[in-house]
Amino acid sequence: MLKFSWSKSVFLVIASALFITIFANFTMFTKANEWLVSTSTSQLYLVALVLYQFLLLLFLMALLTMHKWYKHVLVVFFLLAVISAYFADSYGVIIDKDMLINAAETNVTEAIGLMSWRALIYFAALFAVPVFFLYKIEIAPQTAVKRILYHLGLALFALVAILVTFLASSAFSASFFREQKQIRVYSSPLSALYATYQIANRTFFNGTQVFTKVGEDAVIYPPADDRELVILVVGETARSDRFSLNGYSRDTNPLLSKESIVSFTNVASCGTSTALSVPCMFSIEGKEKFDLSKAKYKENLLDVIAKTGASILWRDNNSSSKGVADRFAYEDFTTPKNNPVCDPECRDIGMLKGLDEYISKQKKGDIVIVLHQMGSHGPSYHERVPEAFQKFKPVCKTNQLDKCTKEEINNAYDNTILYTDYFLSEVIKFLKKYDDRFETSMFYVSDHGESLGESGVYLHGMPYALSSKAVTNVPLVLWFGKELIRTQNLDMDLLKRHRNKPISHDEVFHTILGVLEIETGIYKKEKDLQSLGIKK
Repeated sequence: MLKFSWSKSVFLVIASALFITIFANFTMFTKANEWLVSTSTSQLYLVALVLYQFLLLLFLMALLTMHKWYKHVLVVFFLLAVISAYFADSYGVIIDKDMLINAAETNVTEAIGLMSWRALIYFAALFAVPVFFLYKIEIAPQTAVKRILYHLGLALFALVAILVTFLASSAFSASFFREQKQIRVYSSPLSALYATYQIANRTFFNGTQVFTKVGEDAVIYPPADDRELVILVVGETARSDRFSLNGYSRDTNPLLSKESIVSFTNVASCGTSTALSVPCMFSIEGKEKFDLSKAKYKENLLDVIAKTGASILWRDNNSSSKGVADRFAYEDFTTPKNNPVCDPECRDIGMLKGLDEYISKQKKGDIVIVLHQMGSHGPSYHERVPEAFQKFKPVCKTNQLDKCTKEEINNAYDNTILYTDYFLSEVIKFLKKYDDRFETSMFYVSDHGESLGESGVYLHGMPYALSSKAVTNVPLVLWFGKELIRTQNLDMDLLKRHRNKPISHDEVFHTILGVLEIETGIYKKEKDLQSLGIKK
């Protein structure tokens, strides 16, 4: 056992802060250096940034380790540091509160999809090895009072040093911390630690929540004799600019292009992660007012629909409904138990199996079916597509996207859009069978898009303000059956004239209510996309 008596536990705090600063912040320091060079700013200021990182980390560690369980707290710092470093270095992704929530809701299959030798090397080098020595080193016993005094002294030293560093570089520091958030957010593990605090504060100190009902006055608008059959497809990680329907040079929508659909080109997502976007698009609140921590205490779109006597079914080939379908029939299609199309990955197309039987059992009222896709979920894009749909080649066949060429990544991703095109065309084909018995319609919208290496960033989940349109601009496709077009007096050509209109996930709530002809005080006609095509 290695023994140290100098400064007692303070030694481990200093060593831990130094280790994390040097080895877990490569991306932040690299981006900072690139910014300094691009703005012709002295690279000596990089030293100031390194000092800030070390001293801020030292300050927090000193304050949070004044007790006898200090080693366990340091382990948490190392864990957040290795997670932050791996995703930042590998994908250019930061760990904020939305990303942590998304990670907490990730299923085993998705987690395995992120595993690689590189991930194991990071875990070993930045977590396992330092934690081993952390517990191997024996610190001489010290009283609680002395430990507190040592740590308070260290925190005070760090605070003074931060002040001195700021005074020595005040002009640069003031500008950097005010203007360069896109660099600061890569601070490891400080950003992740702040995100953890935000989640804990929201979870444990949010006060008593009262469940709120929505749309209590919801009724079917008379005369609504025809039953509605609506399939709402929630897409995953699809980019609007990769749909040939929206102008992409590659033919990624060969089947949908043959259908009478409307593809909206300028649709803003509610968030940059599934955990946020899915509950948000089903909420009455809209992007500006939506609060994820309160969403589970308030009814959503499905609740309003259910009040009219409609039958609701949610089928999921993704991680979950994110709480949206908690009060409704829910079927998991991520395993062969329910999904008959697995090879071994269970395909989205399998969610259509057995729907005829479900519909035949619903003898009255409207029917709303939600299909939550696996879609284009990354980084293993090649696994989302059966071999028959590997049209664009060569493809990236690893989850380590920085090991693939830009062409390989684009090919692998575009193949997922091609498969979504096939899936949606099959949904339309399925609905056409019921056009003589129901007013049929399909509504497709993706939860968010994806970064494919633009500016060195991959995947999604960055703060909304820092995300590119590749992540926040999503595809939205509408299809209406002949009977619905006739009874609701729809002009598809008129509707298509509005396809470039700036809209968002906020329109989902009101468009579905409009399609179902539901009358309620919370319905906003100006946000109902269908109403744009109704003849006056």
